[in-house]
Amino acid sequence: MHLSIIFKTIGLLLLVFSLTQIPPVFVDLFYGENHTYPFIYALFFTVISGIACYYPFRDSSSEFRIREGIIVVVSFWFILSLFATIPFITSDILNMGFSDAFFESMSGLTTTGATVISGLDNLPKSILYYRQQLQWLGGMGIIVLAVALLPMLGAGTMELYHAESSGITKERLTPKLTHSAKVLWFIYIGFTIVCALAYFLAGMSLFDAIGHSFSTVAIGGFSTHDASIGFFQSESIELIAMIFMFLAGINFSLHFLAVRKKSIAFYWKDSEFKTYVLILLVTTILVVSYLIFSGFYENSSDSLRHGLFQSISIATTTGFVSTDFSVWPYFVPVVLIFASFIGASAGSTGGGIKVVRVLLMFRLAMKEVRKFIHPRGQINIKLNKSTVPESTLVSVWGFFSLYVIGFIIILVLLMFTGFDQVTAFSATAATMNNLGPGLGDVAQNYGNISDISKWILSFSMLLGRLEILTLMALLHKAFWRF
Repeated sequence: MHLSIIFKTIGLLLLVFSLTQIPPVFVDLFYGENHTYPFIYALFFTVISGIACYYPFRDSSSEFRIREGIIVVVSFWFILSLFATIPFITSDILNMGFSDAFFESMSGLTTTGATVISGLDNLPKSILYYRQQLQWLGGMGIIVLAVALLPMLGAGTMELYHAESSGITKERLTPKLTHSAKVLWFIYIGFTIVCALAYFLAGMSLFDAIGHSFSTVAIGGFSTHDASIGFFQSESIELIAMIFMFLAGINFSLHFLAVRKKSIAFYWKDSEFKTYVLILLVTTILVVSYLIFSGFYENSSDSLRHGLFQSISIATTTGFVSTDFSVWPYFVPVVLIFASFIGASAGSTGGGIKVVRVLLMFRLAMKEVRKFIHPRGQINIKLNKSTVPESTLVSVWGFFSLYVIGFIIILVLLMFTGFDQVTAFSATAATMNNLGPGLGDVAQNYGNISDISKWILSFSMLLGRLEILTLMALLHKAFWRF
């Protein structure tokens, strides 16, 4: 194993990440709140650490292999979360302990949206902006950003690109990998700018519009207000949020093809997109219908408004709330939590198992039924009119098996720490699916749970963000055999 290229790459990535401490400083200077020191400390320590990792190995010419790629991606997400805690820990306004700060930074970078902070409305703008920025960086992935900006990483960056699978597609959009990464970021930035402008025109302040565009396009769910999107009490703002949550939940390669070919036909030709739309429709119909017939709201328009918003928000694993859905008739929150298991499309910024995997598992199940009826029949599974290789189907079932095993272990560990069944189940689902809001004791906030529970859930967030396989590979004994 080439440790030199690992340290060199982590050093470069830390130097890239150090630049993200600069915008909050300018935000603080603009609003004159005298709260720049947490970010100056973070900038200093991150730069020094990046140089310390990079400089001794700057002349290394080793190339990445799959092992180095996995180690860099997993270790860097952990290291990144550690360095992202510095502004939280050093702020004398937050007074956060290390466990809380790590949980918050991991939640931001993995776009989970679970928070331990309350009283957001009274915090300095620099801290609020920083939280939103963490989610925006985590949505597309800091590794993808580095691949786009640092061609000096050289040959072997495909191993990094593939290892950090959530938030990007594993297919190249262009022949050159660095160009593919740049294309993804251009689309991502374009969505963010348009979303921010729409929020601003709908009545948000410029600060809120930028902050919420970050977490909307990243499918993150962090807000600058405790009441989330519900703070604004605006149907137009909720509509804008729904549109961009929906768009961010689509495979970004489809956006690229639609823009490049100037045609939306690519969306309707894609099996995963059609399934994605169907799942959102079914979830919305179930939720809205139950709210109407249960009489929870006095008029059906409120049922439609909140039911539609929460269905899209939870099913795409964004986690914004327009109202407290945990107090709805219990059938509805359970349906929403189960919808988050499916999540958004592969190659999107969303979490969950991903629509295409669920679609393939369903078609494989139907194949087994048909084989039972016609034992000698030759039945192929197709996706977008192409036969799916057997290796892909095995990979999907392998992922699902690891997902279930990981879910059960985390669920049991949380119950061992004292969680009741509802809280443990929803917290595990909310973190592994990178959703955020849960039920029971974590319906409003994660601040009152124990430190050990926060560390378990932080691991769960990372497990979900790296889509199980990357992290599990590192923990397998075969990985360390030379």
